[in-house]
Amino acid sequence: MIRAFVFDFDGLILDTETPLIDAYAEVHAAHGVPFDRAVFLRSVGHADYSFDPWHGFSPHADRAALEFERRGLKDRLLLRQPILPGVVALLESARTNGVKVGLASNSDHAWVDAHLTRLGLFAHFDFIACREDAASPKPEPDLYRLVLTRFGLRGHEAVAFEDSHTGSLAAKRAQLWAVAAPNESTAHHDFSHVDWKVSSLAEVNLALLREKFIVP
Repeated sequence: MIRAFVFDFDGLILDTETPLIDAYAEVHAAHGVPFDRAVFLRSVGHADYSFDPWHGFSPHADRAALEFERRGLKDRLLLRQPILPGVVALLESARTNGVKVGLASNSDHAWVDAHLTRLGLFAHFDFIACREDAASPKPEPDLYRLVLTRFGLRGHEAVAFEDSHTGSLAAKRAQLWAVAAPNESTAHHDFSHVDWKVSSLAEVNLALLREKFIVP
């Protein structure tokens, strides 16, 4: 029987990724600098991917000022983002049916906990594992294994909900069932390894999960 749900945060509960990219795009446009969205999209969900976001600006550009401008735009765009479809229904279903709820995120607690609190979701989670809680971030399985250990469960007793290749690969490496619900910024990722890919978590419910994922 499925005994736990484990959620990613960025891009899965809240689309924090599209506002981030859109903010960079707006700053580039405001300064008349071409913006290569594909380059920025490659960074989404990949903790080990690094690049210069201000490449193309003059070497003499005030990068601190650009970053200040970008952060202001990103914060305003982010506050307009709703909780993504299906998330609340799954959380409420878990509580009603005695299913444990965890979270495994490559972001830190300061970011994740603050947003969950702001959105009124923090109390739904029995355990939250973030970047600073494990030796290695996703795609390594450490964060998922930490959640499983806390719950006293085996991988096949839990379902991971992810929006990225990196996150869903981490879940599979920890032997969880993996459901991928890509967002606008991760739709191009490879999800060939997941157990179920959906357009949004609104397509998912506990009965379907227990029907699809039979625990040996």
